[in-house]
Amino acid sequence: MENKLKSVLSGTGFYVLLTICLAVAGVSGYLLLFSGDRAEEAPPPAPVSVPVEDVYVPEPEETGEEEEAPPVEASAPVPVEVEIVPLMPEAEVDDTPVIAAPPQLTVSPLKGEVLMAFSMDQLVYSPTLADWRTHDGVDISATPGTTVLAATAGTVASVEDDPLMGTTVMIDHEDGYTTTYANLQAKPTVEPGDLVTAGQIIGAVGTTAAAEAAQSPHLHFSVTQNGEAVDPNTFLDR
Repeated sequence: MENKLKSVLSGTGFYVLLTICLAVAGVSGYLLLFSGDRAEEAPPPAPVSVPVEDVYVPEPEETGEEEEAPPVEASAPVPVEVEIVPLMPEAEVDDTPVIAAPPQLTVSPLKGEVLMAFSMDQLVYSPTLADWRTHDGVDISATPGTTVLAATAGTVASVEDDPLMGTTVMIDHEDGYTTTYANLQAKPTVEPGDLVTAGQIIGAVGTTAAAEAAQSPHLHFSVTQNGEAVDPNTFLDR
């Protein structure tokens, strides 16, 4: 028997036996690998659902007493510094009623060429009276019937027919001012006592001034303050 075994393991028998062993090992490895892949591809087991009614949930025990929250310790008050402001003495109230003053507004009573300017410090020649004299106003050229405006707000002081200056309207204003409009047509549009505003029509240019008849039709406009003659241009430029 021993001799047969030696004869098998030697020579060709040895290689046949080795081939069989390798074949068996390969088949075993293949089967093992195949069975593992199949195991991985197998779907997981379906979950088992349990009805809610079958689940027992223990109910809390009723003790009849409410649980009290733990007491909260009160913190000590923090002192706050208060600034003491001394009382100011009451100021005396001025209860004098305030009256709103109208805005100061002046306009030129007429636009036109100046025939004779204001001149109180030098004598000027009067073509009508044929002499040299002062001129307390300004003569502004205009065609007869041209409207004449109040230079500023005021009260009509007088409406008269002056022997030298013809139909004349005089208006009193604040601060002692008086404006005079002479050589007007016979019937002005205002009367004594009327309140007028700046730019209001008070009459029209005429030819009633005998003392200036030699000049072309014009308005004679003059201004006084507290009875003293004032340059009309200075008054209008205030």
